[in-house]
Amino acid sequence: MKIKSLGELPQDIAPTRDLWPQIAAQIAPSAHPTRLAVTKMTPAAARTARLRWFAAAAALACLAIGMWIDRSLLPLRTTNEGAALSVSTATPSAPASLDVAYVSDPRYQRQRAALLKTLQAQLNTLPPVTRTKVLASLATIGKAKKDLEDALGKDPGNALLQELLVNTYQDEMRVLTDVHSASNAGEGI
Repeated sequence: MKIKSLGELPQDIAPTRDLWPQIAAQIAPSAHPTRLAVTKMTPAAARTARLRWFAAAAALACLAIGMWIDRSLLPLRTTNEGAALSVSTATPSAPASLDVAYVSDPRYQRQRAALLKTLQAQLNTLPPVTRTKVLASLATIGKAKKDLEDALGKDPGNALLQELLVNTYQDEMRVLTDVHSASNAGEGI
């Protein structure tokens, strides 16, 4: 008899022998030493694996926190000039392509404002030569700040420019505090 489809095969044919013992022997790890046996991990191996997962989670958490801190320090758009330094690349003929504001420490803002408020009175107590040098230093620092702010307006992610701007802020504070100290002590800078 010739069979033309699978449907024509008889449904109830029993095998001549039991095949399961041979199949089980082939699946067992002892039958094939090249296969990896599934075994329980020792407590030390389990601890090591757990520590690796904790280390990976800690690294991921550090990365996330670093990104969050980086995002919180990125330039913000603000109109409050007392709390932020605004940097704009706008030209009179074109709208601003990038408005950037670097938020600085409020304590720094308060100290700088207080030092600037009393600067003129303190400059008047200094000798004319010293006063001229201080004003020239502050003008140079002001120009450097403006140049750095303009450059950061074009490339806000530039870490070197950001560091230079922070250093310029520190230089300005150093000059202002030196003027304040010198005028209070009655001595030169």
